[in-house]
Amino acid sequence: MPPVVATMSVSLDGIGAGHNQTEERPFGDIPEGILHRWMFEAPDENRAEMAALIDAGAFVMGRNMFGPIRGEWSGDWNGWWGPEPPYHAPVFVLTHHPRESLTMAGGTTFHFVTEGIDVALERARAAAGDREVHIAGGPTTVNAYLAAGAIDELRLQIAPVALGVGVRLFDGLPPIELEQLDVRPTSLTTHVHYRVRRTPVA
Repeated sequence: MPPVVATMSVSLDGIGAGHNQTEERPFGDIPEGILHRWMFEAPDENRAEMAALIDAGAFVMGRNMFGPIRGEWSGDWNGWWGPEPPYHAPVFVLTHHPRESLTMAGGTTFHFVTEGIDVALERARAAAGDREVHIAGGPTTVNAYLAAGAIDELRLQIAPVALGVGVRLFDGLPPIELEQLDVRPTSLTTHVHYRVRRTPVA
């Protein structure tokens, strides 16, 4: 079975998002773009890793990654990415509030899942077929899947900045042992690829 892979850009101290997200401030209290400079300022240097981020048969993301709307869905919010999101595959968005599926240009369809992380992953696996499923974030969603033992591999882009306060990867989890598969430093990030070991850390 193809692996379930979590992908995320984080700071040196593990922060992947800020608190107090709004439409004008997609990353909340942390400086916009601070974790993703490698994508926008050095795309040629990081082309392979950028392609790998969206090389999956299906994706799962948390509601905050899809947008800043809280509570019942309202208005016409269709995600951060404009009319043609980069995924070009089914995306399963975790939410507590039902919404009809949303089909966008380029082959991306957002499906809104109210039944929890297990159902979202089951639907993503079925949609992905023989390709990987990517848990696309944010950190709260990745942490939930790590806690459930559902992630096989972790691909991090570690920005050379310590943010101090924010939503942190691994926060509140028991010890997790990772096997390093690959590491590649570039000017604005360090790409690290891990396998998540199933045996608990002693």
